[in-house]
Amino acid sequence: MGSYMRHIAILTLLLAVTACIPPGRADYAPPPPQLLTDPVVLGMAPEQTSTWQAAPVTPNAQQVESGTYIVQPGDTLRGIANKTGAGSQIIASANGLVDPHVIHSGQRLKITGGRYHTVNSGETGIAIARAYGAPWRELVALNALEEPYILRVGQKLLLPTTAPVDPASLSIDQRAAAFNLDIDDIVTGSQPALADGATAHEPSDWRKAITPNAAIATPAGFSGRFQWPVDGTVISSFGSKGGGKVNDGLNIGVARGTPIRASADGVIAYSGDEIGVFGGLILINHGSGWVTAYGHADKLNVTRGQKVKAGDIIGLAGESGYVQQPQLHFEIRKDRKPVDPNIHLPKRG
Repeated sequence: MGSYMRHIAILTLLLAVTACIPPGRADYAPPPPQLLTDPVVLGMAPEQTSTWQAAPVTPNAQQVESGTYIVQPGDTLRGIANKTGAGSQIIASANGLVDPHVIHSGQRLKITGGRYHTVNSGETGIAIARAYGAPWRELVALNALEEPYILRVGQKLLLPTTAPVDPASLSIDQRAAAFNLDIDDIVTGSQPALADGATAHEPSDWRKAITPNAAIATPAGFSGRFQWPVDGTVISSFGSKGGGKVNDGLNIGVARGTPIRASADGVIAYSGDEIGVFGGLILINHGSGWVTAYGHADKLNVTRGQKVKAGDIIGLAGESGYVQQPQLHFEIRKDRKPVDPNIHLPKRG
């Protein structure tokens, strides 16, 4: 990463806003967590490419005018999208079409105007958002994206009206301010785009790496049964803390080096330290919209795309990120929304 990109990454981390509780000292700068995957087992050293830079993104947005399209014989929704420049999913949504999006000759379709980016191979949603200086969560909502959040080559994404017309004119400060990377961004925007008809890679066996530019299949389903990831004392519970602060999970005090165990079966969606406030962070996708998060790890023992079983050691607890004592920040999310882990974890005596 060149000097320019390093400045962007640093400012992004400094400006990121998150709900992890409790906050730490402003001058606290712990060493980055270590990735302890074994090259002998992996067969290769895991790549350290940034989650949101799987493929470089060159802004290519084209303006589309609002209007009406009359369906011609032989038209398909994808073909109409290509003719008009609008996204097929946006057209379907604007006209109340549901899968398999049946249309008929002579039908009048509303075309939603705006600026549309055409997705290229390997681009991630997060990288696209950063390229335009726009929050990724706004693109998710605007384009009604759903799990597994895998973009397709040629797909057209409608950009927010607030996105700069000339992204190249943004200063480093402006880019950083417009690009807050959080857990939801990684969950919904870190999968690289696939060609039409291509399938995502199946999750790998334990400790075998999958390259960052490969999309990973989502687990088929999940029952919603979890176990405690560590045995410790809850030092900050779920919910409002007053003064506008909210904890999206539990902060559990433990000794440095305590093994962090997967709370349920799933696939590693992320393992890294790109969200500075959490330090070493692991996200596990369990399927059916369930995701768990494990923050403040000193050591990360897993890489993206690995299968894990409930109870597997995925890292070691520490005090990386913005905290002042060893602990684990643990979240359970359903359909992108944080839920109280106490409701889903076994009762402790």
